[in-house]
Amino acid sequence: MNPNDFGKVAVLMGGDSAEREVSLMSGSGVLKALQSRGVDAHAFDPAERDLGELRQQGFQRCFIALHGRFGEDGTVQGALELMGIPYTGSGVMASSIAIDKVMTKRVWLAEGLPTPKYVLLRRGHFNREQVIAIPDELGLPLIVKPAREGSSIGVAKVQGYSEMVDAVDQAAALDADVLCEQFVSGDEVTCPVLGSGEDARALPVIRIVAPSGNYDYQNKYFSDDTRYLVPCGLPAGEEEAIQEIVLKAYRVLGCRGWGRVDVMIDAATRQPSLLELNTSPGMTGHSLVPMSARAAGISYEDLCVQLLASAALDQHKGVRAK
Repeated sequence: MNPNDFGKVAVLMGGDSAEREVSLMSGSGVLKALQSRGVDAHAFDPAERDLGELRQQGFQRCFIALHGRFGEDGTVQGALELMGIPYTGSGVMASSIAIDKVMTKRVWLAEGLPTPKYVLLRRGHFNREQVIAIPDELGLPLIVKPAREGSSIGVAKVQGYSEMVDAVDQAAALDADVLCEQFVSGDEVTCPVLGSGEDARALPVIRIVAPSGNYDYQNKYFSDDTRYLVPCGLPAGEEEAIQEIVLKAYRVLGCRGWGRVDVMIDAATRQPSLLELNTSPGMTGHSLVPMSARAAGISYEDLCVQLLASAALDQHKGVRAK
């Protein structure tokens, strides 16, 4: 597309979620990239401006660089649907399901896709005895995380029974639903997807090697010690198998535009387990989608333009039942 064909573009960044800092970094990178290609792009922070200004000020497309709640969970997507402004990434339903790790697991399990065993705790509906008993069902170590946070915020790896209560309390402070998940020991990989439906394609798999195996918030965004291997160096056939399962995981949730699926590969069985799907992945200097795209021959700037070109609506105005 000619840059002028996009019209006036808003890069939505910042927002009110716990991932605001990362979103500002992502959005700044996207904004600079689009402007460098001649796109009439402007920063727009929904935490500081009313979304209604998008229509009032004549914005014709939105690049969503928001992460987490009130940006990646279907809420902003719904507002843009009502205003009739096409936006990047998944629509309302896929966004709202994917932000919820438990709902995502339920869909994947219903479709026969592999994901680690889990126990769901609802704030105010569990006691200490129930919490301490969870390792009996899932084994140790295990992972405790808020159901609807990203960037590893509130995530704890529990090594013993005595750590369970604190880990659950930490996650419950961030979300009413707490996910306790079986820990899979092995290779941690991620695989971005571009496109929609049958036209969606998986980009190269990235293998993540974090210090002490701890891929937390600090090691994701601010550490130079985490290693990202692309080519991933997995045994022959494994990368293709992961790309295939990632595409299935993406399609069954109804995702479109782009996304990134995180996967663990069991060290003993070499079987992959799906962890979560990000519908608005990071676009920072440490982010993985640009890294994988670069390995596929797509520059950061071209990636941003390509994503903007894919901006769409779930529903087009004027479509009514008769």
